[in-house]
Amino acid sequence: MLGSELAAIFEPERPIDEALYTELEEVLIAADLGAAIAADFTNRAREEVMFGTVTRADELRPLFRRFLTDTLTPAAQPLSLDQRPSVILMLGVNGSGKTTTCAKLASMIQGQGGQVLLAAADTFRAAAIEQLETWGTRIGVEVIHQAAGSDPAAVVFDAVKAATARSVDALVIDTAGRLHTKSNLMAELVKLRRVIERQLPGAPHESLMVLDAPTGQNGFAQARQFHEAITLSGIVLTKLDGTAKGGIVVRIVRELGLPIKLVGVGERAEDLQPFEPGPFVDALVPVK
Repeated sequence: MLGSELAAIFEPERPIDEALYTELEEVLIAADLGAAIAADFTNRAREEVMFGTVTRADELRPLFRRFLTDTLTPAAQPLSLDQRPSVILMLGVNGSGKTTTCAKLASMIQGQGGQVLLAAADTFRAAAIEQLETWGTRIGVEVIHQAAGSDPAAVVFDAVKAATARSVDALVIDTAGRLHTKSNLMAELVKLRRVIERQLPGAPHESLMVLDAPTGQNGFAQARQFHEAITLSGIVLTKLDGTAKGGIVVRIVRELGLPIKLVGVGERAEDLQPFEPGPFVDALVPVK
């Protein structure tokens, strides 16, 4: 855990020397922040020590917390739900909590007074359709679906048509997380995006990648691949569950320039929340 490892580095009586800088950089890289960010902060620490604004190792802790907060604050952006219907395309690999997150997002919008439809465009997995239907029944949201193995584009076409005809506030579309090859998956997602755009110019209004917080470097690679293929509008970070995970999000914000729209902190529908840098930094690097 990053917090406990930094505690040993940020001991008040520890001398600030090359050994400290080396260990600090190694810990930050191991915490999935990436070599560039680790080097950036370590250089910042050297400068503050050189200028005399930091004289003890424990003063590096608030410095690092400010560094993280300054990096993440611009990334805390709200969902774009100004259009009617607002079309939200949910993307990500299997196991990231994508289908569940779709339902939680629908529940959140509904709780804010919006009318929502869900679309089960992950036709590759029969379980995904059933899972979304189960959630739909639980939260009282209709799910547009077809049989397993159907063309996802046909599901999306029907869903956009229904959302437009009924003047709902939002359409949340679940997509396949894995096909036979990565190129097949990306080609399928690009096709879905084209189908949406043709029916509703300007849509999808959000293309969100659902990312499992503990996946680390794999998560960064996944986000980069999806962003290059689809042009993401933001990230939904799942499975934080109150633990100090998710250091990779700092790298995604810095290197990909993607906002963090939402975070999932538990299993309940209400556990999907807007991203707030303060609590996130507190979990990653506690005050003490």
